[in-house]
Amino acid sequence: MALSIAGFILRLTRHIFSISCGLIRHKARATYHGWTYQAAESPKNVVIVGGSFAGIQAAKFLTETLPSGWRVVMIEKNSHFNFLFAFPRFSVIPGHEKKAFIPYKDITRAAPIGSFQRIQGFVNKVDSDAVWLKSGEKIAFSYLVIATGSSQQLPAKAASTDHEGACEELRSIHRQIQDAQRIAVIGAGAVGVEMATDIKSFHSTRDVTIFSSRDKLLPSFGPELHDCASEVMDKMGVVMRYNERATVLPDAKSLQLSNGDVEKFDLVLVCTGQKPNSGILQEYAPEAISKTTHRILVRPTLQLQSPEAYADNVFALGDVAETGGPKMARAGFFQSMIVAENIVSMINGKLPPRTYQPVLMMEGPIKLTLGKGQTCFYIPDPDGDNRIFTVRDKKEDLDVANGWRMLGARLPKDL
Repeated sequence: MALSIAGFILRLTRHIFSISCGLIRHKARATYHGWTYQAAESPKNVVIVGGSFAGIQAAKFLTETLPSGWRVVMIEKNSHFNFLFAFPRFSVIPGHEKKAFIPYKDITRAAPIGSFQRIQGFVNKVDSDAVWLKSGEKIAFSYLVIATGSSQQLPAKAASTDHEGACEELRSIHRQIQDAQRIAVIGAGAVGVEMATDIKSFHSTRDVTIFSSRDKLLPSFGPELHDCASEVMDKMGVVMRYNERATVLPDAKSLQLSNGDVEKFDLVLVCTGQKPNSGILQEYAPEAISKTTHRILVRPTLQLQSPEAYADNVFALGDVAETGGPKMARAGFFQSMIVAENIVSMINGKLPPRTYQPVLMMEGPIKLTLGKGQTCFYIPDPDGDNRIFTVRDKKEDLDVANGWRMLGARLPKDL
């Protein structure tokens, strides 16, 4: 056991050291870049479509390294950055929902003048050198980065693109929970498990049932996380139903089970159905969309996987891309570094030097909240030596201020 733990720590330390050195080198280059970058009257554009975790990190890395005469244009449908990690908790308890929406101007305030422009809008068409917005506006690009992520309904993601409307969506879930006695959660991924445990923890008199289509909770992770979550849920009194693909009936409150039986609930929360937002390439590069996963196919350099010449200047990363890495924000962070470095290298007339190889120990960990004050921190290991730590989380708002700081913003004290 001691040798196993020592080996795990050694492998983790090696990854942390390597990544830290890379970040230090980038910080040094970014500091020098801030002194030397000069805005241009007619800059060339690196257009980023999507401003969630992967897109905003790509924007930050690029604004810190693009040469003078170039700028980032980020096109994002939402008025504010949606801090999705907090959505389940803030839809269960009231009064914190505004903290889940971070103004983009706060995140990008350190960008050199002239290096960044944000446009709120929808991209509905791509061609060889421009994207077209739903409004009809055309934005030219020399390089295109697709970071459109995936779509999912509440409580995972909000439908409203306005931050006030999105706050109201979270409040509406809370009101429905208050008015319900029997609550069903469909889907046993991270969002479903967090919703079920938060509801039972903060509203202990509610009857909560979670449905998993598989034989365990959290099937995308190792068995250790299932064991941790199921033990906590069992103690709480959450009913766990396995190997059950429940179908929501038209009244939105009844479920048809695999055996044909129908069960009625006061509230049904659907936490499944994540779909990659790859549609903007459907006309331009249909061959680059996977026919099975519908994600965008990419090369190890994260350039579009297509025989067409235009593919060299198009990159994709994050949840929308078939990278082989975890569909986690941390993976998007590391992918964004590679995309930024490859684009800058190509601007300077060189071949893209970096290739993406997933580092599971760094990109795959998850901090899973399990109700009031309880958290499981899971670290996967490609050698199978997965580790899990149970910690106490004292802050009801999940210390969301730390999330703001990590993105370069500050949570207002009066929020």
